[in-house]
Amino acid sequence: MSAIEIQPERETEEDRVLTWRREELERAGYDERIAEILSELRYVDLHLATRLLRRGCPAETALKILV
Repeated sequence: MSAIEIQPERETEEDRVLTWRREELERAGYDERIAEILSELRYVDLHLATRLLRRGCPAETALKILV
């Protein structure tokens, strides 16, 4: 019997970008669920998303605007 080596999954550049986007959105004030959704939608402008919250827009409303 031979042992099967399991290689750890390598994080790709795309994975790092998505993680960074999600973290930035959470720092701006989005909860984890909305940040996850927005971070995966590459067409969503990160600066606009954070600006909406800074100007007092509720996160749920910002999600509807951005998507």
